[in-house]
Amino acid sequence: MSKGITRSIWFPLIFAIVLAGGIFLGYNIQKGQSVYSILGNSENIGPIQEAIQLINNYYVENPELSQHADDIINKIISELDPHSYLIPAKEMQEVTDEMSGSFEGIGIEFYIVKDTIQVVSPIPGGPSEQLGVMSGDQIIKVNDTLVAGVKITNDQVIKKLKGPKGTTVKISVKRRDHDKLIDFTIKRNKIPLNSIDAGFKINDNTGYIKIGRFNGKTYSEFITKLVDLKKQNIDQLVIDLRQNPGGFLEEAVKIISEILGNKKEIVYIQGRTVPKQSYFAEQDGLFTHGKVVVLIDEGSASASEIFAGAIQDWDRGAIVGRRSFGKGLVQQQFPLSNGSAIRLTIARYYTPSGRLIQKPYIKGHGDEYNHDIIERYEDGELFKGDDNTALAKQDTSNEFFTKTLKRPVFGGGGIAPDYFVPFDTSYLTNFSMNVIANGLIQDFIYDYYNKHIDLFKKYKTIKDFNNQFQIDQNLYSTFINFCINKKHAQSKGQDNQAVKNELKLRLKASIAKQLFNSEAYSYVVIQEDDMVKKALSIMSSPSYPFK
Repeated sequence: MSKGITRSIWFPLIFAIVLAGGIFLGYNIQKGQSVYSILGNSENIGPIQEAIQLINNYYVENPELSQHADDIINKIISELDPHSYLIPAKEMQEVTDEMSGSFEGIGIEFYIVKDTIQVVSPIPGGPSEQLGVMSGDQIIKVNDTLVAGVKITNDQVIKKLKGPKGTTVKISVKRRDHDKLIDFTIKRNKIPLNSIDAGFKINDNTGYIKIGRFNGKTYSEFITKLVDLKKQNIDQLVIDLRQNPGGFLEEAVKIISEILGNKKEIVYIQGRTVPKQSYFAEQDGLFTHGKVVVLIDEGSASASEIFAGAIQDWDRGAIVGRRSFGKGLVQQQFPLSNGSAIRLTIARYYTPSGRLIQKPYIKGHGDEYNHDIIERYEDGELFKGDDNTALAKQDTSNEFFTKTLKRPVFGGGGIAPDYFVPFDTSYLTNFSMNVIANGLIQDFIYDYYNKHIDLFKKYKTIKDFNNQFQIDQNLYSTFINFCINKKHAQSKGQDNQAVKNELKLRLKASIAKQLFNSEAYSYVVIQEDDMVKKALSIMSSPSYPFK
């Protein structure tokens, strides 16, 4: 059963890192130029510029085109590719904060498709995650006001969901396989946006680092974790890039350098106006000899795919999980004179073997592009198959070979893992969803911990706690009765073994969080994570990483 740092992420769709707005699929922000310095006074202007100049110069009244600038620009950009878009001036601060600061709100990542707010995932450590808001949930109402089918905008969603710490907002969500809406009353809080979600030893010689996104602090955060792990004598490393939507290319490159070393090529970018530019590893890295496994899934995009692609192309380690998102486009941000900015695709990136990871798209057909993940759900790719399952969605006619072992790899549809691990839904029943959605685990553990605090004082480390403390049948039954008394969990299913295992694990992890910190919660659940178990099995194999 696939559990772990992202265990509250049930069914990832498209990936954005915001408190409550916009799409973030990974990009390479650089300091842009003014639009005027780009266009200049060249005589070689096209019909669009000519039309605008004619209207401004000769229309009978003041056309006030600036009032419609965003609509005009959006119309043009929408015909380009799925990742180029306009950032309105009023959203610029939000975009800046998402990479380096923090928010006060409910802590979700979302996007709008077909006039409905889709939850991408709850942000780790935020109030939505704690209550059990799931990836794939559709927000139908906010404070009992209908928000689906009313042409709501990103800005309107942000205004409804964002707010001062301590205030509450009620959302009603539609969830797959549930007939009725599920209500959550969420207390807004400060949302942590650290790029490294966790870093600790899994066992005596294996370190684990979860990279949530690549922002301006990721490399320094990673080095801090890695140095600490090396002091604990690790010689194996699991790097978790599941649900990592990308971010700053340079940060990813610096981290990969610490693993590849020896000046190996990591990635190169190239575009119509961008000459080929290669990025290379530094000669010496902190972890160039230990065993490495990288975890990916359908939420791993852009810089995450560069990371996994470089490790795979150099046969440096094994890639475990499910096929990644498939974004091989590089964006640069250009500020406009009205305070807005255009995030424009300027190049494509290629892995060291020469493969393009970008999945196919038709210009102007963003909806079809965004439904790719849903198709993976519907055709069963996420749930069944073997290590070659993901290859079916790649361009197998366009074959490349890894740099060291000359293994065949393919592009055109994300990174296919070397070892496939399916997504498991056996514990997702009406009973468990009611319990989780209503925050009953947190409510129960808060009271239980405070009433039995002396019981936990003997646990000095998270390792001691995890090894020695268990949720026994008596405690589990007490919790079930608590849920039933709350009248939120009347459905049958509490004795389903998969549900029982899941809820016991969450109860134990929640106690660990109360006793230590949020990373302790991750430590407990990661011990039962199927992808992590697979990684450890691979690294212990005599044929690591490949026969």
